[in-house]
Parts: sequence; structure tokens; C-alpha cells
Amino acid sequence: MSGTTTVEDLVLDWVLIQPEPDPRPPVWALDDEGVAAELERIQRNRARDTAREADLILRLAELRPDSDDPQPCAPGARSRTWRRTDPQFPGVSEFFPDELAHTINLGRGTAAFRARRAFTWRDDLPATFTALHRAEIDERRAGVLADALQHTTPELAGAVERALLPEAGDLSLTRLRARALELLAELDATAVDERHEQAERAADVRCYGTADGMATLATDMTAEQAAACSDLIDQLATLAKADGDLRPIGQIRASIHAMLVLRPADHGLPAATVNLTVTATLDGLEGTSTRGGEANGFPITATHLRDLLRRVGALGLTPPVGGSLTFAVTDGTGRLLATVPAAELARLAGQGCPAHPGTGCDCPVLAPPPATDGYRPTAAQRRFVTTRDRRCRTPNCGQRTGWADHDHVVPHVRGGRTTCANLCCLCRSHHRLKTFARDWTFRMAPDGTLRVTSPTGITRTTRPPGLRPPESAAPEPGPPEPGTPRYDPADDPPPF
Repeated sequence: MSGTTTVEDLVLDWVLIQPEPDPRPPVWALDDEGVAAELERIQRNRARDTAREADLILRLAELRPDSDDPQPCAPGARSRTWRRTDPQFPGVSEFFPDELAHTINLGRGTAAFRARRAFTWRDDLPATFTALHRAEIDERRAGVLADALQHTTPELAGAVERALLPEAGDLSLTRLRARALELLAELDATAVDERHEQAERAADVRCYGTADGMATLATDMTAEQAAACSDLIDQLATLAKADGDLRPIGQIRASIHAMLVLRPADHGLPAATVNLTVTATLDGLEGTSTRGGEANGFPITATHLRDLLRRVGALGLTPPVGGSLTFAVTDGTGRLLATVPAAELARLAGQGCPAHPGTGCDCPVLAPPPATDGYRPTAAQRRFVTTRDRRCRTPNCGQRTGWADHDHVVPHVRGGRTTCANLCCLCRSHHRLKTFARDWTFRMAPDGTLRVTSPTGITRTTRPPGLRPPESAAPEPGPPEPGTPRYDPADDPPPF
């Protein structure tokens, strides 16, 4: 549909992209035709909202040029040797996906995906983008086209789009994707090879929890590798079943997979140690409570530690061979009070209070690690902060602390002390954002609650995993006071 003049075209486009009226009749009053019509209306409005979201994402990208980013060879300049597959938007700040993630309150991967999709629609699939604005194609099918064609040239993407867009609504998602790739292969086989190379470069291993104490370990690999690995595991499981293993075949496959990863035979590689941190409460292990762990208040006395040792002994908890067992002691709100290895726990429990030996006094014998005058955290501080945070503390980031830096929330050069109340775990990407991206604010409370404010003033709050939210939320921090000097990262270089 089009007008006879440019003005008429603009008016017509404006009318077509407006959401349909929403009288919202009660669901109980609708018959089957009414239900179907309502569902169709929702899908059309969802397409328009998706197009509007893409427009807003593209506008935010325009407002975040890369001119303020650390330039090549300058302190903090981004290295492309560690993760080569991070999204790159020419002329746009490298921190743009992080700000978008902060704004929509989702992970950086989701934000980057939506940004790539928006750029693909605008630059490579303009007809699809227009159809999405007008609700002539649904979000899922427009997304399939963007995903299938994002790595090719605008000319090839346009050719496939012209061939497929008229029939896109009549094809299933799977068939639409297959047809797009078929056409792309017919037009330019090198595009398929480039897509395969992109997928290989983006390969990774992911672990995520499912339910009932289970988790899934997933690995991206070529189809040939996956087929070979699956066939080997299946053959070994079949042999185990033939030898009398009574477990279900799927359970046997899962066990063999774990065995091959943890104990590979004849690999010739140096021995590796698997480090596991298990966080559990004694009440939960004993079956007496489902709440988080508690100490009998603060300070932690020798009497408390003796009771802790007694309960640990009854549970049979011992350090693994070549490993260690560290205890995290929390108060009634889940706030971490102290971390202590098993051997130190026994020593403190036996020694008691040095000032009042043998009296059973209430003097504290265990507390958070003290502050240090140096820049680098002590080993005790690192253990405490790692146990408290467990992950990168930036909102919606789940990077494990094994890859995290122990960052001074208030920079050391600006008077921030090296103390557990001013240290938090940040992955290298978000450590760089905090240090080099303009107008971001990080503030942490003594209990470890971290508030992060983006340049647009949106504040997100993260708490240590074991800390329960307060009954009344604390007021959000306001903007920096006028005249506050901007932090110069060159004065306090992080380990980049």
C-alpha cells in the first residue's frame, strides 16, 4: 500500500505503524472467533513494538559514539585476542551493549543479539524492517531472516529478501530459515563458508542449572565432531549396559560423558585439579531448616565455633584429598561475616579468646579480614570477597569469580581503602566498563549490596547471593554532586 505523494506516504506509514485500538473486552465475553481476533491483534502489535524497540536501540547506538573509548595502544585499549567474537558496531562505543543490557535489564548477550538484529534489519533487510513496522511480518519470521542473513553482504541479503519476503508468512520458521540458507548458497557459496567460520569462532562451553539439583553442560562444535562424540558415548554406554549396568541408558551416557571429561585416558596432558566450591547451610544439610545459614549473631565467639565444629563432625564433612574446605559464616540476614579454612576453624575453637582463656567469654575470635594499606587485596580478603560474591556483581552478568578481578568500588587513588567493604568481583569486561566508560556510577553498601547507575540514570541493584533483601528498600543513590572530578583511569591503572 502506498500514497501518491511523499507526504501521503509518510502519513500512511505513520498510520500503519500505530498500535491497533485496545478495547480489551473481558476474556470470558469472547467466543472462539473473538479469541482468535484478539490473539492476531496482539501479534500485530508485538511486531510493531519490536520494530519500535529496534529503532530505539539504533538511536541509542547513535548517541554512543566510540570517540570516548580507549584508543588503540592507549591504557585500557581493548584486546581482541581473548574474545574475538564480541559484537562490534562500527563507530559505536564498545560499552554500548552493556548499557543496552542495563537499560532493558537483561544479559549482555541478549542485548547484543537485539542490537545485531536491529542493525541487520536497517542496513541489510530494509523491506523486512518496513514490513515489521507495518505488522505485515511477525517478529519471529523477521528474526529468522536477520539471523540467517546477518553475515552476508547487503546485496545478497536483499536478493534473498526479495525472493522470500512475499511468502514468509506462509512458511514455518524452520522452513523459512532453510529456504534463506538455500537461496544464499545458490547465490554465493562463500557466504555459507563465512557463516560457518563465524559459528566456529563463537563456539563455547556453557553450564546452566536445570532443576532438582541437575545441570546441563553444553558444547558448541561442528556437526562432524558432535556426531563422533555422541557415537563414542553411545557405544561405551551400550557396552556398559551389556556388561550388566542396570541404570537407564541415558543415565549411563551422562556418566560416561562426565568420566571422559574428568578422567580422559592417555591424553598426555599435565594433571589438572578440579576446584569446586559448595555453598550449603548446616541447617539445610542436617534437614532441620530450609533457610539460609545463620551464626548466633555477631561477634562470632569460640563457643559458636565449637558448636559449628561439632555439627560439621556429625555431618562427616572433611577436606578432599589435595583440596581444602572453607566455611562461610553468615548472620540471620545472610550477610557474610567471615570465611575460615577447616584447620583454622579448629585452631580458633580450641584457643578461644586470648584475653580471657578458659572463661567462655563473648569476645570475638573471628571477623572479616582487616583492611590493608596496600593496593592489592590480601589472600584472606580475596577469599572473603570471592565467597561473598561468587559471580561478577554487575547486574545481569553471571561470569564466575574464577575469571573476575577484585575491584576497588571507590578507586584506591581517590581514597578508596583496600577493605572487603570496598572490594567486589567484576569480570574483566565490566571492570573495564567501570574504569573507562563515561558517567557510570558504582556504589556499594557495607553488606555488599551494589548499586550500578548507567549514564541515562537507570540504577540496578545486586546483592551477594546469600543476602536476603531488607524489609524496607534503602533509598537509591542520587547523582554525583556537581563539580565532582571525573576519575582518570591513568591515575589508578587496573590489571588490563
